[in-house]
Amino acid sequence: MEKNIIIRTEKLIKQYGEGENMIYALNNVELEVCAGEFLAVTGESGSGKTTLLNCLGSLDRPTSGNIFVNGKDITKMNDNELSAYRRKSIGFIFQSFNLIPVLNVEENIVLPLNLDNTKPDMEYLEELLRLTGLDKKRTNYPHELSGGQQQRVAFARALIHKPQIILADEPTGNLDSKNSREIISILKNSIKKYDQTLILITHDGSIASQADRICRITDGVLSE
Repeated sequence: MEKNIIIRTEKLIKQYGEGENMIYALNNVELEVCAGEFLAVTGESGSGKTTLLNCLGSLDRPTSGNIFVNGKDITKMNDNELSAYRRKSIGFIFQSFNLIPVLNVEENIVLPLNLDNTKPDMEYLEELLRLTGLDKKRTNYPHELSGGQQQRVAFARALIHKPQIILADEPTGNLDSKNSREIISILKNSIKKYDQTLILITHDGSIASQADRICRITDGVLSE
């Protein structure tokens, strides 16, 4: 059966500095990710994990190499094309929740759509609120929520535009073990239900072990 590759990188390099001070954050990274796959990326702090995620999500540009998403090379796109790619194809989840304090739960979730002048699919919004257990918290503000609940809001916000790809950078880093398990369970259910692809960075071996595949980055070099 032929693999449906949604993300592919070729000789991906990201370097900082020059000469003796040059550092490779990514060093000839070759990666293929299948549609619907849950890939965990592990590695020490400063190894290049977040740089890889940022390049895949077009938050950062590589020094050289190519990144193909659905067959299109995003390294050749201009800023407007990259902005559209992020808005339509990528859902970002970060360690810090990045919620807007003056907006309630529902307003925080639909914010990306409002910024894009798009009306939310109310049936899908209700489904997300139920999936994340926030249906009774929709009018609460971030300061009224626990850390786990705030991360659920951030998760629902990342999903509201129905992205193909979810990029999660240490999404459980600020949570206790109970909330961490619940967030990962929600993520796994979501990618299965909505046929999404998840690339997740984690230091937690128990979380990484739940992925379909684990890659490790060491000094910018990726290995299975």
